[in-house]
Amino acid sequence: MARKKRTMPGVNATSTADIAFMLLIFFLTTTSMNTDKGLARRLPPPPDPSVKQDDNLKVKERNVLQVRINKDNQLMVGSEYLDVAQLRAKAKEFIANPNDDETMPEKHVVNIPLLGGDNMVTKNHVISVTNDVGTSYQAYIDVQNELVAAYNELRNEKAKSAFGKDYVNCSEDEQKAIRDFYPQKISEAEPKKYGGK
Repeated sequence: MARKKRTMPGVNATSTADIAFMLLIFFLTTTSMNTDKGLARRLPPPPDPSVKQDDNLKVKERNVLQVRINKDNQLMVGSEYLDVAQLRAKAKEFIANPNDDETMPEKHVVNIPLLGGDNMVTKNHVISVTNDVGTSYQAYIDVQNELVAAYNELRNEKAKSAFGKDYVNCSEDEQKAIRDFYPQKISEAEPKKYGGK
């Protein structure tokens, strides 16, 4: 009598693919992903081609606050070295120019109806940030955060004095009026190589 060849029963692999798919879905939904950190910036609108630009237009020196960070993460504001913790107060003083100091941004009359009509505003001020190619990203972020915080604090103070509430609780028109009073002007120059102290 001839012997029959025994065949091994095959493994049913159809459910293996289902299990692998279920595990993939599980890990995708339960794993937290690292998100990139960054700075929120509103870029200025592109220049209107119909308006002629004056190539010789220069910002007066008193209207520019130079903020430099060297390769050792040392901060120079104007002509003095400061700690990053001092930057916010220095920026607020520069932006507001409360005493109409001749070495700080010049004030111009700007009509803002919600703020009572004509207001004296430092509308031409610019904070120019330049960092060294060796500056750490954290030092750069710390400086940017302090500058934005200076604007936020000034705007909040103005909102409280003008409307009796925080800036975030103001209406869109009220917020626009405050932004017209304190326009955020942070300019970033191309990184350069600076020395230490």
